[in-house]
Amino acid sequence: MRYTQHYSKLKTSQAKPLAGRAMVANDAGGYVFAVSDWTRLRRFLILGSEGGTYYAGERVVTIDNAKAVERCLAADGPRVVREVLAVSEGGCAPRNDPALFVLALCTTGDEATRREAFAVLPRVARTGTHLFTFVTYMKDLRGWGKLAHRGLARWYVERDLHDLELQLAKYQGRSQAGERWTHRDVLRKARPKVEAGPRNAALAWAVGHEADLDGLPLLAAVEAVRHAERVDDVVRLIETAHLPRECVPTQWLTEPAVWLALLPQMPPMALLRNLAKLAGLGLLAGRSEACEWVAKRFARESLLRARLHPLAILLGLRQFAQGRGDKGRLTWPVAPQVVDVLGQAFHDAFAVVEPTGRRLLLAVDCSGSMDGTYIAGTSLSAREAAGALAMVTAAVEPSCQVVGFTAGPHRDRYGFGSGLTALDISARRRLDDVLRVMRGVPFGGTDCALPMLWATEQRLAVDAFVVITDNETWAGSIHPTQALAEYRQKTGLPAKLAVMALTSTGYSIADPDDAGQMDMVGFDTATPTVLADFLRG
Repeated sequence: MRYTQHYSKLKTSQAKPLAGRAMVANDAGGYVFAVSDWTRLRRFLILGSEGGTYYAGERVVTIDNAKAVERCLAADGPRVVREVLAVSEGGCAPRNDPALFVLALCTTGDEATRREAFAVLPRVARTGTHLFTFVTYMKDLRGWGKLAHRGLARWYVERDLHDLELQLAKYQGRSQAGERWTHRDVLRKARPKVEAGPRNAALAWAVGHEADLDGLPLLAAVEAVRHAERVDDVVRLIETAHLPRECVPTQWLTEPAVWLALLPQMPPMALLRNLAKLAGLGLLAGRSEACEWVAKRFARESLLRARLHPLAILLGLRQFAQGRGDKGRLTWPVAPQVVDVLGQAFHDAFAVVEPTGRRLLLAVDCSGSMDGTYIAGTSLSAREAAGALAMVTAAVEPSCQVVGFTAGPHRDRYGFGSGLTALDISARRRLDDVLRVMRGVPFGGTDCALPMLWATEQRLAVDAFVVITDNETWAGSIHPTQALAEYRQKTGLPAKLAVMALTSTGYSIADPDDAGQMDMVGFDTATPTVLADFLRG
């Protein structure tokens, strides 16, 4: 008997843990390394758990993440609050809901944590919708109490009057999971003490009382537009009072003149959501005025001010470029110039980094689990998102090769075997083309060791492997960290391994005991900077 077939420290099946190492089984049944609770907190804040993963449902993933957050709170509650604030204010996450949920969990911690959580509430809950979401979470997690009343009151009292007016007018209520909150509901709980004047009048208007709207031009315009009878009157009110789209009665939203009036003050996210409407009205044809506003709104400076996350741009581009809705019969003409603007905006929304000049192998997990997992509660598959992330790195780094991997036996036209497929992803490709490329890649099982094994077989000189994955590897006969060690030994190169996680599970293929391996969150806007620093280090 060859005993090393069953026990070896150099080559171990991914279905078994490494000898002498603390490993955990992932949801696919393979053995991987557990990430720290603080790493998992960061993943959850950025990626959330909506929709779950291919192997684990939303409920399981959410509970596991919540327990990790609670362990962080027990260890250092104020640090959790700081993490929430950094991710939320930094625009690192595509959605603010996970940050609001964790902040609500912080209000159940010790007194110091509770005070700090309510102190930063206005900075994390920046809009009325954010506030309603936070209140929903908080109500489900704890009672009200004095700190809660004071924290909610501060949201209304300390806000700039012009901004308060906008929040009251634009976000008048929100329904979530069958429950609806309005400013009237929250104000009855908060009971802010406000002296007579415009702020007091604004709050009175929000709860449905008669109010003197002198000094409150936006709220006065909201009342006036409800009674407008001509499109010219609506346009005038939009232009003079800067009415947002949410305040315009729906019967006027089929008028091109109304949309043209809305564009100068429409923020990038609102514009992204309404591109199909603009195209359907014929406003994005050729070099139109509306197209010029699209270019301005998606310029880098505007994106950074608006904290528009690259994933939101990616999702908006994917939806707009297909020219039809995911449901129903809604269609619109696709404007190529808008697609190009959004593609550039996707790159611009990430942190700017200088190329490292390192030789990289960008390896995109194209397995079935990546095709059945969706990013941050969107309709974008993890596999599509991974391809877009690879494009960001390929656009910066001049010396890199992009491959997709599964665990299948197929060979592609380049002769790559063992589940490797060359991906035509580069800075020259349009982003919508990259998404189509990713949708066409065959998928199978998951073997995250394949990039290192293939590079060893091909004698490919690599300074770093960048693997974009959900970490649900299971199908290989050798662990990724063993495959990396074998590559280093056979080539003499001190190659590094950077792992970009696309789910908020607690796993990673990166060995925490190896300084040449690192785990990061795929759609953190700081990921390119973190990766560049790691490669140079």
